[in-house]
Amino acid sequence: MPSILIIDDEAAIRKTLGEILGFEGYKITDASDGEEGLKLFREKEFDVVLCDVKMPKMDGIEFLEKAKEINPEVPVVVISGHGNIDTAVEAVKKGAFDYISKPPDLNRMLITLRNASDKNTLQAETKVLKRKVTRVQEIIGESPEVKKIKETIEKIAPTDARVLITGESGVGKELVARWIHAKSLRSGQPMVEVNCAAIPSELIESELFGHEKGSFTSAVRQRIGKFEQAHNGTLFLDEIGDMSLRAQAKVLRALQEGKITRVGADKDIRVDVRVIAATNKDLLKEVENKNFRLDLYHRLSVIILHVPSLNQRISDIPMLVDKFLQDIALEYGRPKKTIDKRAVELLQKNKWTGNVRELHNVVERLIILSGKTIRTEDVQNYVMPAR
Repeated sequence: MPSILIIDDEAAIRKTLGEILGFEGYKITDASDGEEGLKLFREKEFDVVLCDVKMPKMDGIEFLEKAKEINPEVPVVVISGHGNIDTAVEAVKKGAFDYISKPPDLNRMLITLRNASDKNTLQAETKVLKRKVTRVQEIIGESPEVKKIKETIEKIAPTDARVLITGESGVGKELVARWIHAKSLRSGQPMVEVNCAAIPSELIESELFGHEKGSFTSAVRQRIGKFEQAHNGTLFLDEIGDMSLRAQAKVLRALQEGKITRVGADKDIRVDVRVIAATNKDLLKEVENKNFRLDLYHRLSVIILHVPSLNQRISDIPMLVDKFLQDIALEYGRPKKTIDKRAVELLQKNKWTGNVRELHNVVERLIILSGKTIRTEDVQNYVMPAR
């Protein structure tokens, strides 16, 4: 339900607009002058502001200027009498979304408010998407284990050495891979990710190497594989321990010869790809069990980088919690919540079988279910019962 702040010194107009917009499904808050409106604007979040121009104490233009300093993303629609049209136009030049003349035309007002609300929603969604697409998340922590990982990344990133990242599920192996790519000489080229565990064994070859039209029943068009997509960049093979032996043989050839062949084709294609692999399995045990090729293991493990579990670096939990509180608040478009120190200490005593991923989910749960400050009783009620 979009929320609207109505600022007008005429009580009758505030009441009428409030009833009409409330009937249309908007949540209404009103103020009798610019000063009161600005106080509410600072304290609460609104999707749109509907503001009169001519008011005592603080007029609509002054309110607009101050509101834009506080939160420039919230659309402000000004209402003006016929004698104040020039002022209203000036307000639009200063950043108002639109202006409506008094007495307001109901249909036009509803269209304007809907457009303003939609614009605000789209801007918020665009910001979230940009953060997700462009941001390489920081590796959070100051524990000796994390410092060692960061130091190793600084050494290996500028090279083309293949890297095998090991560690339990949820420790952040993908994040480490992204950091290696971001700090490499290939950072301007694509990083293509493949989750080997999520692709059926009969489709993994097509996914990695592509296929020609008609090469099998459902191949209705030519497909470019992940190796070609990652040309001159980085290919991240996540959960490589789940790859079929047949696909492993082809990956080995691609690494040895620097070329691949699409399914159903007889022509080789040269590829220049840096491969980073990750697994939560013990690949040497998989080799013993004949589930993984020893020669491929040696090709992938030029550098082996082990990511410790969260239980091995509990000193990083306060920093991780603070980072998650900030990120989730941005994603939800809400103010960042605080957490009591004793609540953090209680989280440090927990056993994290799901590692950093589980901690992130727990923090999100606490943000949703707790008050403004997350306290020990919140952790006991919403985290510990799961154990």
